[in-house]
Amino acid sequence: MATRTDVWVTGLGATTPLGGDVPSTWAAMTAGDSGISSLDGESWARQLPVRIGARMRQDPAESLKRTEARRLDRCEQAALVCAREAWTDAGAPAVDPERLAVVIGTGIGGVLSLLGQNRVLEESGPRKVSPHTVPMLMANGPAAWVSIDLGAKGGAHTPVSACASGAEAIAHGLDLIRAGRADIVVAGGSEASLHPLPLTAFAQMMALSAANDDPDGASRPFDAARNGFVLGEGAAVLVLESADHARARAARAHGAVAGAGTTSSAGHITASDPDGQVRAIQKALRDAELTPGDIGHVHAHATSTPQGDLAEAEAVAAAVGTHPVVTATKSMTGHLLGASGALGAMAAVLALRDGSVPPTRNLTRLDDRVPLDVVTGTARSGCWDAALANSFGFGGHNVSLVLTSPR
Repeated sequence: MATRTDVWVTGLGATTPLGGDVPSTWAAMTAGDSGISSLDGESWARQLPVRIGARMRQDPAESLKRTEARRLDRCEQAALVCAREAWTDAGAPAVDPERLAVVIGTGIGGVLSLLGQNRVLEESGPRKVSPHTVPMLMANGPAAWVSIDLGAKGGAHTPVSACASGAEAIAHGLDLIRAGRADIVVAGGSEASLHPLPLTAFAQMMALSAANDDPDGASRPFDAARNGFVLGEGAAVLVLESADHARARAARAHGAVAGAGTTSSAGHITASDPDGQVRAIQKALRDAELTPGDIGHVHAHATSTPQGDLAEAEAVAAAVGTHPVVTATKSMTGHLLGASGALGAMAAVLALRDGSVPPTRNLTRLDDRVPLDVVTGTARSGCWDAALANSFGFGGHNVSLVLTSPR
């Protein structure tokens, strides 16, 4: 049997509601800070049923040249900023462009540009519509711009799997390296959709928390009083690299992607499916050649919806057990949709590396039906060799990743 290629994480990049880079995001996450705030200061939000959200702490346009920022949608800006941070963190490795690929997922893509330019068209006429509109609204825009920026010629791919997009991007990057098609893959997710239409649409589905008077306490995964998620924005990118390539250049590893499992529920378009989630977790464990007992930490998808959190708790207990230390960082960042899976994977890698699992904010009374060891109050210190990061999306998309400690 051929020896399977190990895949290391050699670079990390992030821009989130907690910070404009990885160090600030991780520091705030382990401290249990909140990146959720009121949107009442926005004139467009004052008449909306939900007026809270999680904006990126730092405007990504501030990290770009003005000429770059003007031609990019906000989700493209975020992806480019993260990719540059991750690439620098990886040491800007020398690699054959044909052996360098990019996989950046998104749930919606350039929705701000689409809706914004439609308004320009309606109010000012066709001559005022930006010639950059199509590249700005394309879902593949973030991956395309990152590939252009890095000179990656080994492929630029875009999973669009709702809230599982970022995790699926990492799973695809893992496959590309294992298949021998790339030595390095820049993988992650990006999303920026804080706009009246998405907010109203999610609110009409009864999916959002309407705790307008308590933004900090609105997102409360696994809590008995949870009542919906908070829409957030941001991006996270990981540099995945074959262990052989990384060793040859004496690179440092934050951790490794040991396995991935992807399933489709083939049932309801929006409802959570514990069975599909169990199958994804089990596939990820088999792929990583690990047992449930090997998993010491779970980064839960947990968005703070009444049914979604219960479904995942049931799936984790069934597929892994109740022994892992669990966290749900959407309590701090809100739900970054297509970027959330990449941010969750990053958090899991850092938890293993640093021996510190972030707390789940606002968890004052654990739902009696949740049989998990969920971290609350302050970060939990410990030593774990392997972690599971879950991402589940509308459409029945289920992705689980197994991350392991640096070797």
